[in-house]
Amino acid sequence: MANEPARTRMGLVLAASASGTVFEWYDFFIFGSLAAIIARHFFAGAGETQGFIFALLTFAAGFAVRPFGALVFGYFGDRTGRKRTFLVTITIMGLATFAIGLLPDNSTAGVAAAWLLIALRVAQGFAVGGEYGGAAIYVAEHADPKKRGAATGWIQVSATVGLFLALAVILVTRTAMGEDAFAAWGWRVPFLLSMGLLGVSLWIRLRLDESPLFRRMQDEGRLARAPLSEAFLQWKNLKLVLLVLLALLMGQGVVWYTAQFYTQFFLERVVKVEPRMVNLLILTILVASAALHVFFARLSDRVGRKPVMLFGLGLAALTLVPGFRLLTEAANPALAAAASHAPVVVVAPPQECSVQFDPVGRSKFVSSCDIAKSTLAAAGIPYRNEAARAGTTARIRIGAKEISSFDGERLAAPALAAAKTSFETGVRAALRSAGYPPGADSAKIDIVRTLLVLLVFVTGAAALYGPQAAALVELFPTRIRYSALSLPYHIGNGWFGGFLPATAFAIVAATGNIYAGLWYPTIIAAIGFFVTLFFLPETLGRDIAV
Repeated sequence: MANEPARTRMGLVLAASASGTVFEWYDFFIFGSLAAIIARHFFAGAGETQGFIFALLTFAAGFAVRPFGALVFGYFGDRTGRKRTFLVTITIMGLATFAIGLLPDNSTAGVAAAWLLIALRVAQGFAVGGEYGGAAIYVAEHADPKKRGAATGWIQVSATVGLFLALAVILVTRTAMGEDAFAAWGWRVPFLLSMGLLGVSLWIRLRLDESPLFRRMQDEGRLARAPLSEAFLQWKNLKLVLLVLLALLMGQGVVWYTAQFYTQFFLERVVKVEPRMVNLLILTILVASAALHVFFARLSDRVGRKPVMLFGLGLAALTLVPGFRLLTEAANPALAAAASHAPVVVVAPPQECSVQFDPVGRSKFVSSCDIAKSTLAAAGIPYRNEAARAGTTARIRIGAKEISSFDGERLAAPALAAAKTSFETGVRAALRSAGYPPGADSAKIDIVRTLLVLLVFVTGAAALYGPQAAALVELFPTRIRYSALSLPYHIGNGWFGGFLPATAFAIVAATGNIYAGLWYPTIIAAIGFFVTLFFLPETLGRDIAV
């Protein structure tokens, strides 16, 4: 009975910290999961492919500012306390999410709608910069040292729970009102429902006390006077910051976002699986993912943090590219078969072909090569490139059949739009006759095989992410822990991970190879594996009170 109050208190600590992290990821994943719909409402004038990339870049904008939020809130977390800081972060984040549900779209506010959306995403990302570090540190500084991995593992699980909750709310709303109504206005409902989560999270967090290690430092007068300078201008600390960034956090960002997020983009946008089926597949695998996070976090308390995280990095580096090929064959076997027996080739002068990626919206993509490639990219069709003689018009070869593109440089806007429509109609008809399906047939999806491939991906992500919070807390001294931990986490997770969907999809659109974007996370994971193996120390059993 004597331990009952301590267990109750630890349960409140876990609930409060995890609830905020659930809310954080619920906010972010709603936006990412609805990127295709958001593109139509806020970036309608950019074209289908570019509009989708703009939506992904807006999603990434929230990640771009996270390191700056980490610096600001990390400073206050080390100077004024863990509790007060993450009360502020969750409030900003929640209000910004709710406001997205109220925004006017492009049809009523024009370009201003896109800028308002970006501003709210920036506010979300800035606040999130102080959220994760505060939650992980708060739990670790309360936890039994022998169970620190298991305790902080719940923070990692809560990211998966946030994604699960986001997808569940989207699926229920989408099913209840129908696809047309959901696409028209129902997409706002998940954003508006976030206000309830904010209220619950604030109520729980207001019941908490300050971290015992922070209070002890405060009582002893050991608080850092300039935590940012101490963390990033003293070589002994900066060396650790750079090491964890290269060894763990870059890899964790790309592996986790590939497994838990890019798979959704790939299935829906590239493989053309029906959105509700994608939601069901991802929801199913997230249940296994949550259990795996707990398992690997607990395992790290027995065998060490380093070997578990090495397993995650190695598994990801070895399986991402071949795994996504298997995913295509399982989820859309007709597409895989058509690409094999009737490969698509864009034959064009290389100098006429632009990279199909324009983050500032100034490129027109009206050469015959660009029109051919953008048509195929919008249709989700894999292709390869073949050089043609300079001055010739690009053409698309589908098996033995060829379709000539056209040069839109001198066409007025109405004529260009009409010519594109005619060309796209012809290309899609030729693709259908060659066996390319307009979408994946849900009845022919190999559900078991698809889930097994997804399970491999989330196993690597869970092995890397599950023990990570404990390892990060154990690496940095208490007086600068909030600052030193938060910045590299949000560079690795925010910049390398958050930009992954836009980067990978842009590579796919530029090359025509639907697997080319996967080399980005594969290479980063491989770098992380070798840096962790040779340079990262084991931290299990360290005293974190120093």
